[in-house]
Amino acid sequence: MNSYNLQNFRDGLRDGIPIALGYLAVSFTLGIAARNFGIHAFPATIMSLTNFTSAGEFAALSIISMGAPYLELALSQAIINLRYLLMSCALSQKLSEDTSLFHRFWTGFFITDEIFGVSSSRPGKLNPFYTYGTAAVAVPGWALGTCLGVVLGTALPARITRALSVALYGMFLAVIIPPARKNKVIAGW
Repeated sequence: MNSYNLQNFRDGLRDGIPIALGYLAVSFTLGIAARNFGIHAFPATIMSLTNFTSAGEFAALSIISMGAPYLELALSQAIINLRYLLMSCALSQKLSEDTSLFHRFWTGFFITDEIFGVSSSRPGKLNPFYTYGTAAVAVPGWALGTCLGVVLGTALPARITRALSVALYGMFLAVIIPPARKNKVIAGW
């Protein structure tokens, strides 16, 4: 990895830490829900390592617990996660024209609301290694929170677990509002 990519990766790691901490809190409630549906720590953690969306995972838990067909699960995930396709298309406009299909694919794969927010607010062209660095911290935070929620979920009082469930929305606003003050595209004007 050249020094430019390495610096972007490090910047992504740094910017991913607050996201990972927020994910840790939010996915803890997902882990509690998984446990309530009878899913153990290992499969719940694998689910969180491959599906980075709370809405998608909560829906999947409900569908799995009802014993619905795989087609229903696949369709629900496609509809719920359609916004990430749109975010990936928007973010691809920030990538350099010579960015390979390989890097475009992986940059799109790691898109979450928060990673999109910090990646799109980067000045100039986006280096894919920035997104990789952000995801390298955020994704394990999401998966660890899920695992801890399954294992330790009953140790917390119910009011605290309810409070954790709204943390994701606050974190998203904290990621989007500061850059939106400076960038009309992010603000939607």
